Amino acid sequence: MNKIGMSRKDFIKNSAISFAGLALSPAAAACPSTKVAVDEKYAPSTSYTIKNVRLETGFEYDGKNVISTKTALFSIAIDDGKIKGIGPNDPGAHAMDAHGMLMLPAFKDMHIHLDKTFYGQKWQAVRPRSGGVKGMIALEQQTMPDLLKNSTFKAEKIIELLQSKGSAFARSHVNIEPTSKLQSLKNLQKAIENKKKVFGVELVAFPQHGVYYTDSIPYLKEAAKMDIDFIGGLDPYSIDGAIEKTIDFTVQLALDNNKGIDIHLHESGESGIKTVEYLIEKVNENPTLKGKTFLSHCFVLGKLERKKEEEIAEKLAGAQIGIISTIPFGGLVMPIPTLIKRGVNVMSGNDSIVDHWNTFGSGSMLQKANLAAQLYGYSSEFGLSRMLKLATAGPLPLDDKGVQQWPKVGDVANLVFLEASCSAEAVSRISNAKSLIYRGNVVY
Repeated sequence: MNKIGMSRKDFIKNSAISFAGLALSPAAAACPSTKVAVDEKYAPSTSYTIKNVRLETGFEYDGKNVISTKTALFSIAIDDGKIKGIGPNDPGAHAMDAHGMLMLPAFKDMHIHLDKTFYGQKWQAVRPRSGGVKGMIALEQQTMPDLLKNSTFKAEKIIELLQSKGSAFARSHVNIEPTSKLQSLKNLQKAIENKKKVFGVELVAFPQHGVYYTDSIPYLKEAAKMDIDFIGGLDPYSIDGAIEKTIDFTVQLALDNNKGIDIHLHESGESGIKTVEYLIEKVNENPTLKGKTFLSHCFVLGKLERKKEEEIAEKLAGAQIGIISTIPFGGLVMPIPTLIKRGVNVMSGNDSIVDHWNTFGSGSMLQKANLAAQLYGYSSEFGLSRMLKLATAGPLPLDDKGVQQWPKVGDVANLVFLEASCSAEAVSRISNAKSLIYRGNVVY
């Protein structure tokens, strides 16, 4: 009988799925000798059932206030990578056993740099630096050739870290610039190919060294014809010295190649808000980009007065431009509640995990949801449950009225099983992920 929640060794043995050296913790994932490898002759069955699965079914109220979350045990049938059936629990069935663990949508890291990292090798903290983003560009021009030597291996290590924290998907920015040319992309694509059965990735062609500041245009045009999903950008005014020229190029390249857009915007002054407003204008002129355009970081939103903040949030929602925030803490607090209230699609990611930019990435999307809940005072059962959307990139088991909306028959079987009684507890306690399933394939 297959079991979720038993020891990893017994689980693998009983589920008839063979994995070599699966890394279930940051320490294990960082060890160069460990590597996930699916043995083809023990490929997982396309059809199976999981019993004793805990699902959320509704809210309990004290007057108008949500005070707890109702749950019940179910039996989940998986077939050909999708949820085939959701039925009454049968404890005696010959099936994989979730042992009452909570099933949630597998998490998604929507902003990360899998292509350039120290992770998987010797620990390094961020070193003293100067010159702002342009200073970091100069540093990258020196260090990228060395980083590329084993970047495929390190990308796989980060993927394993994300999996250990319950994520089955990531949107990764990948350097496209004159120093690494297309090599960073090619190396990352090897890692993605190696992990394609257990992890999903979409790619952003990212001109980290500027579009015009360094001549990245020929490489971006070539990358746009390859297997990438978004055209990226970086601070068009402070790096390239021209908002409209850079945004126009980015928008046209996306349109010509049927790609989305995801632009890093760190600028927090007048140039930042002008960039936001110009991008909104261009997307409204080209409606095919609605729902496919994102601003990562967008720190300027945290500097606006309340009236302007709400005005821009409404315009972003109208243009269907999403915000990808790493939930910064310290002196800058992003207006995430306002964005969500106004209908802006807000998602999150770890960004950097142990690289020359940052040393604080943990790989946990639940930690991001927890941080947001703390920053914005969402300590109630209802508030905590709503913050789960920052870990799942949207899907929640219950809607705001407590009506069950996930899972449904036909949903892709991207699932995580946690030691938690409900979403609110999972966010509050950053509950451990005990099992992960990607497109019906049992990862661990």
